[in-house]
Amino acid sequence: MSNDVLAEVKQLIEPVLKENELSLFDMEYVKEGQDFFLRIYIDKRGGVDLNLCSLVSEQVSELLDEHDPIKGAYFLEVSSPGAERPLTSKEDFQNHVGEHIYVSLYVHIEGEKEFVGTLLSFENEVITIEYQFKHRKKQVEIPFDKVAKARLAVKL
Repeated sequence: MSNDVLAEVKQLIEPVLKENELSLFDMEYVKEGQDFFLRIYIDKRGGVDLNLCSLVSEQVSELLDEHDPIKGAYFLEVSSPGAERPLTSKEDFQNHVGEHIYVSLYVHIEGEKEFVGTLLSFENEVITIEYQFKHRKKQVEIPFDKVAKARLAVKL
């Protein structure tokens, strides 16, 4: 499927997302076996539950049936990015201040390349994390451009 079709789908579903105070995290059209899937990942501050996914799926399905931007049969799946969703943009970090995260770095900072802790702030392209080190809480400041991977982390 061309990027033009995905762009058209995105444009079609924007009002549904806005109405439900959601953001589009990602969208993909893939073939698995003999079947095609349009997967739409939605997000919202505070999280997304099954009822919201179901509601959005119904609304999006009606729009796609009406406008028919995708030729051929496919399955529509609407879901959240998951409990340990990736943090890929500056906006993601701003939206998840106060939450538990995992960060992997390109370079060592304070002798470490990985940190797990609470995201305290994201200001001036710097991530501040509070983490546990030998029974003490410490803070580390990480330049955004040094982050290789980041995701939300489930706190046990």
